[in-house]
Amino acid sequence: QVQLVESGGDLVQPGGSLNLTCVGSADISEYNSIGWFRQAPGKEREVVSLINKYGDQTYYADSVKRRFTISKDNAKNTVYLQMNSLEPEDTAIYYCAAGRRRTTYMGDFDYWGQGTQVTVVT
Repeated sequence: QVQLVESGGDLVQPGGSLNLTCVGSADISEYNSIGWFRQAPGKEREVVSLINKYGDQTYYADSVKRRFTISKDNAKNTVYLQMNSLEPEDTAIYYCAAGRRRTTYMGDFDYWGQGTQVTVVT
């Protein structure tokens, strides 16, 4: 088991940047998929970005490509999400999740953090 704790959410203006951090309580390198989901008010939770256990393969939702960058440091059991050019549509609670399968399907992720709020407003 691993506990995941997110941080870095904040209120920013459009065009701004944030760097989210997810720290695991145990070795995260054993999880084939780890990364970020988000849930906006009144909407379903959706995948944002994922990274594999070795850190050499990534996935991005179309809506965040070329704006967000995911990375990880297995030695620190930490996953990052650098978010640039933020838009009001990025407003959501961002969740870190880990799963042993190589997948983007939310149901296959076994461990979830409590989430961190990102708000993008003028």
